[in-house]
Amino acid sequence: MSDATWIILLHQLLFQGLFLAKNLSLKLKLGRPIRGNNPEANMAVLFFIAFILVSLYLASGHWAPTSFILLPAQAAKGLCLFLLGSNLIFGFAALRDLGESWRVGVIEEQRTQLVESGVYRFTRNPYFVSYLLLFGAYTILLQNLLLLILSLLGTGLIHAMILREETYLERVHGSEYLQYKTRVPRYLLL
Repeated sequence: MSDATWIILLHQLLFQGLFLAKNLSLKLKLGRPIRGNNPEANMAVLFFIAFILVSLYLASGHWAPTSFILLPAQAAKGLCLFLLGSNLIFGFAALRDLGESWRVGVIEEQRTQLVESGVYRFTRNPYFVSYLLLFGAYTILLQNLLLLILSLLGTGLIHAMILREETYLERVHGSEYLQYKTRVPRYLLL
């Protein structure tokens, strides 16, 4: 098994482990659904699974006609590990700081608290930022054009999910959310 395969497998074990632990504990605690059944969330789940499977396939070395070399392998691996570390930090902070307001997708009939503390002081969407870091990390590690294209598609999908969530939060929290939007960027810088 290649180093890239091990990196992706170990990272997914940690990243998805955090996600599953949060989902299970919150669902048991609240006793109600925490996953919305909206097209953006459903498509995102399928896309993320496909992205990870393609990454693992490319990491195995079975298919690489769309490879490119921007960085030497060691530099790519180092930058990837930095981005994956950042991904885990943002992902963990988002899950922790959102508390009982955590949902997978929008659930229109549920009202959650507007969280503005912790990592949510720096970005309105830290969990989505963690996915953008994941896309960048895997693309840099494998230096593959197919993964770059998938990363760009994934970024568009995440943006659509964010827009849906913003509409929901604006409707539910009104001016409080609009004020929050003026203080805190959607991503990190924008």
